[in-house]
Amino acid sequence: MLPDRFQAMLPQRLDMLRRATGLPVVFGGALTPGHELLLSSFLGTHGSSLHGLRVGTGRGLGGTAIAMGTAVRVNDYATTRAITHEFDQMVVVNERLTSVFAYPVTVRGTVRGVLYGAVRGQTTVGDRTIRMAGAIAQGFAQDLDMPSIHQQAALRELAEVAKLVGDPVLRERLRKVHQNLGGEPPVSVPSGLTPRELDTLRLAAVGASNREIAAELGLSTETVKAYLRGAMRKLGVHNRTAAVHAARSTGAL
Repeated sequence: MLPDRFQAMLPQRLDMLRRATGLPVVFGGALTPGHELLLSSFLGTHGSSLHGLRVGTGRGLGGTAIAMGTAVRVNDYATTRAITHEFDQMVVVNERLTSVFAYPVTVRGTVRGVLYGAVRGQTTVGDRTIRMAGAIAQGFAQDLDMPSIHQQAALRELAEVAKLVGDPVLRERLRKVHQNLGGEPPVSVPSGLTPRELDTLRLAAVGASNREIAAELGLSTETVKAYLRGAMRKLGVHNRTAAVHAARSTGAL
């Protein structure tokens, strides 16, 4: 089930988010079958008051992000009028969080979970942090959308069974089931884009500068430029915006 996969992969993504942004506090959770956000994984929290918290759509910061389908950021959680405040005891009093963001992880148009980042004190979450969180959320969504090894094997078997069915009506029904379960042939990476070229394009897609991409990936800015030039050449375009669009159109991003 997707919520189980989300929760299994979440700790690693939160660790990535914390290292990429330097945030002192990150946490998150998956949407349950009842469409509640269940907070399940935490780094940097003082206590356990947020553990197991259920957040309904439209409630608090995370619920607002789910309802809007986009990232939501507040500079002062305690005083903002942009959200409801039923979680202030846990967020403001117990954890003393001030500037907080919630970034939804969306798979095929449906929010499957939320990543949070927060600071304490007078500092605020900046635009660069939101861009980095967006890149991580997008990568997370792509990984969630990929069938597991067992699912891939089952889909291959279903495809083979469908080929052997003589009844054309039943064969078409099996083909549709196979397609609905994600059994379409995977989109190939266009023109041999390398993983690093895809990494740079994914960060460029959320507005990161060459310097920010270099800092995130541990590269020099010249190396980042080389990766972008290589991606543009392979995609047959002449600027980074067109490269991002071309990669997205093929499903690589």
